[in-house]
Amino acid sequence: MKSVVVDKIASVAQHNDLASELRLSPDIPCEEGVLIAVRVLNNKSRYNQLELTSGRMATVTMGDVVVGALGHRNALRGYSGHLPTELRKGDNVQLLNIGGVIGICDSANPEVGAPFNCEVLGTVLEFPYLGERIGVPARAGSSILDESAPLETHGVPVIALAGTCMDSGKTAAACAIVSRLRHLGFSVAACKATGVSLRRDILAMEDAGAIDTMIFSDLGVVTTTANNGPALTRSLLTELAARKPDVIVLELGDGLIGAYGVAAVLADHQIREAFTAVVLCANDPVSAWGGAKILRDEYKIEPAVITGPATDNDVGVQQITDRLSLPAINALSSGVALGDKIAALLGGEPK
Repeated sequence: MKSVVVDKIASVAQHNDLASELRLSPDIPCEEGVLIAVRVLNNKSRYNQLELTSGRMATVTMGDVVVGALGHRNALRGYSGHLPTELRKGDNVQLLNIGGVIGICDSANPEVGAPFNCEVLGTVLEFPYLGERIGVPARAGSSILDESAPLETHGVPVIALAGTCMDSGKTAAACAIVSRLRHLGFSVAACKATGVSLRRDILAMEDAGAIDTMIFSDLGVVTTTANNGPALTRSLLTELAARKPDVIVLELGDGLIGAYGVAAVLADHQIREAFTAVVLCANDPVSAWGGAKILRDEYKIEPAVITGPATDNDVGVQQITDRLSLPAINALSSGVALGDKIAALLGGEPK
């Protein structure tokens, strides 16, 4: 074992209660969620921040010692990378997202530039056995996902937000809905069921008034897939519903076509049956048309409303209304109206 003083602990390690001085092991299990310490080897002027366990954003600089979690990422507008099959102290890896996911970068979007390159220092150790100096690899999450988890919403309505792509306005819409429902007297819980580990979105929902929030990384999953997406969604909805909010707002990160498991979630009949309404977030009128067609044709879901950048002005709103016969409401300029639309679907007032 070797001691190291770390400069930044990424939010993916939210539940591990790590100190600034940690013990490391040179033995590195290449498994998703295992926490490792790395030394940053370069500077960046773009996409150069890390979300800390406090939720604050901190600029990363060359020489920083950072704690993150091994994982993969398949982002259209960011980095794509895989989980390494073998790692040794001194090997190079890359920071794949600002939540602290670490892996081997395969490709990068020009908008974010090359990723942070990092030197592996070792596996972060935890000491769970009282009075014994037996270290075990630290892992992300507060609990372990039950792949066979049942779904029980106890009658709590669920408002799901799905997008045509990442950055299609899902979190902005979720926050507008949470805020308005709160002002109307609803107690609102919120969660994010798919994507890559980053707490920013659920923190924004808390700021908007959500009384309870969860994210898939709470269950030890760093990056969601078609294999675990449905089980994660069932687990999150069941746990939040057990606390008896008036409504749950569920964000499905990434897009309808993507690698994070949104399609698998929507294909699950039991999960679809739990949805009171589905809000479609779209980047432009064409993606709104395509997203609505996918929801209607493949999943027999009729979107309750369309929002996102496609509704940024009256031109997009009119095109969506005319072409799709669906209401289109912008979450940024007409957040109250969007919330009122959802409240009407819930009966207008909390039970």
